[in-house]
Amino acid sequence: MNYIKSKRENIKLEVLDITNPSNIPVVTIQLPIFNELYVTNRLIDKVAQINYPIEKLEIQILDDSTDETTELIAKKVVEWKAKGIDIIHFRRKERSGYKAGALAKGLEACKGEFIAIFDADFMPDKNFLVHTIPYFKNENIGAVQTKWEHLNKDYSMLTKLQAFGLDAHFSVEQRGRNYGGHFINFNGTGGIWRKKCIIDAGGWQSDTLTEDLDLSYRAQLKKWKFIYLEDIGSPAELPAAMNALKTQQYRWTKGAAECTKKLLGNVLLSNNLTLKTKLHAIFHLMNSSVFITIIFTALASIPILFIKNQTTEYNQLFKFASIFLLSLLFLGIFYFVSNTKDKKLTGLDYLDFILYFPLFLSISMGLSLHNAIAVLEGYFGKKTAFIRTPKFNIISKNDKWEGNKYLISNISFLTILEALLSVYFLIGIFYAFVFKDFGLLPFHIMLAFGFGYVAYSSVYHSKISVKKI
Repeated sequence: MNYIKSKRENIKLEVLDITNPSNIPVVTIQLPIFNELYVTNRLIDKVAQINYPIEKLEIQILDDSTDETTELIAKKVVEWKAKGIDIIHFRRKERSGYKAGALAKGLEACKGEFIAIFDADFMPDKNFLVHTIPYFKNENIGAVQTKWEHLNKDYSMLTKLQAFGLDAHFSVEQRGRNYGGHFINFNGTGGIWRKKCIIDAGGWQSDTLTEDLDLSYRAQLKKWKFIYLEDIGSPAELPAAMNALKTQQYRWTKGAAECTKKLLGNVLLSNNLTLKTKLHAIFHLMNSSVFITIIFTALASIPILFIKNQTTEYNQLFKFASIFLLSLLFLGIFYFVSNTKDKKLTGLDYLDFILYFPLFLSISMGLSLHNAIAVLEGYFGKKTAFIRTPKFNIISKNDKWEGNKYLISNISFLTILEALLSVYFLIGIFYAFVFKDFGLLPFHIMLAFGFGYVAYSSVYHSKISVKKI
């Protein structure tokens, strides 16, 4: 409801007047890069052309690369320095703290009062700073986050489904929470911080895999306010290969669990937060835990099918449990609002939603084993390295990612388990017809397809990733 209310207000965006540079602040743009051979050049070129007075802009390239990416960066730095851009190539002796460590190191030397951050796959709009800096006139604003847009949304079914899910987060969730005065998170990129806020909140820390979510909550617990701008887009690339998506999902879901352990107690014990804000924070921090519920419920569904059809003593319980199907309705409304918000709806839009909503749920179910393991590792404190998501430089359908040197070509045991789970739910489909009990059939179809698609794509993409272009 908060999201719908915010849309009705139709708030006009502010624009910075840059005609008098003496009245505007110095901004540092940080570009954390680690082995980004395919996208580094386009990122640097885009950032160097941002519309902002040249004497008020600093660009830090925080380069932890161990391959030829460093050479590409060095050449680009020379090129843009010759054009008068204040651009610095930072190198560390070791990659301690991963992305958080790189950002912290850059923070020590940056000139800017405000710090914008872009990951390697982003192509920021030239007016990004013009549209975000004005909101810092309020001294309580610690960060401004913009909406991620998708350079390759229509590349494949996999990228379309990712966009389907992410658009809900970057509309209903982020804008709705922000409008309601609840905690939101900086999304790691496509946003800008007040340097003073980062320092006051304790700086970048690397004890979780989601340093962005961690710092966001620490800052807001310190009473800093965040602004979310849905109408300002920051274009980026979606993972086109299943194994790249899995890497990203693993980091996000495990990192959220680690942040829950680290921060939820502080949120609940805070005297400065309303009960409503605390409830929102619980669901926000713990949302990745849903994958644990999905996988255990899915595994139990076939034994339940047998119990239901071989005994009668639990009939009332099963009927009562059907009330939880209402959650599917609410979920459908959530995604329908996010994916149709700016459209004059036609019959085709409804058909698209009817197609993509179950497909999205199915693939999410197919990733549930992978993501549930990541969440459990986060809760039980198992530490793992920060593994970057491979980038591809894919924008059009004609672009290819085969031969990408950063993709892993081996097939994991987890992929085998996902294939076996697809077979497991095919058995559930078979027994639905044997028992003539079709209550769980739609879910078993989605589960069988989801796990099958994830397993097949993991194998197929692993196989073609080693081919040369």
